[in-house]
Amino acid sequence: MMMAQVTSFLKYFIPLLYIINITNGLKEGECEVCVGVLNKFSKTLSDSEKSSAAKIEEKFKQFCKTAKKSEERFCYYLGGLEESATKIVTEMAKPLSWSLPVDKVCEKLKKKDVQICDLRYEKTIDLKTVDLKKLKVRDLKKILADWDEKCDGCIEKTDFIKRIEELKPLHSREEL
Repeated sequence: MMMAQVTSFLKYFIPLLYIINITNGLKEGECEVCVGVLNKFSKTLSDSEKSSAAKIEEKFKQFCKTAKKSEERFCYYLGGLEESATKIVTEMAKPLSWSLPVDKVCEKLKKKDVQICDLRYEKTIDLKTVDLKKLKVRDLKKILADWDEKCDGCIEKTDFIKRIEELKPLHSREEL
């Protein structure tokens, strides 16, 4: 009788463990900024710094002073910037000092603040090869914004494309 209960329990428990294991791990491409920043940052650490959580924290704050865009936002979420609202740098520094792999560190950070894994790197658009007609209006507006240009009176997608084509010679330099 007891063996039947154990078998019944395991029949339901093992698939549950499998589901929990799948949902806890990072999926491909998830936490791309976290993984990217921590890989780049860990390469700047010397062997003596890698084993000390306090040194890692201090070096991370220095590293964050030069961060830009989504990497700067990541630093903000962790508390690597002076103006950061939260300070969970320790949650990153301790596991790194234990030589935990970067993706596992990001997994732990995700549990503390889900926003960390929502960060994405900006995709760059190669204007030499891209078909502007296939881009979304949002992307066309971004191109103009990156150039600090406006499109007054633009309503339709074709208006934005026309404006980009007009400005393209001014903003895209050909290599000689």
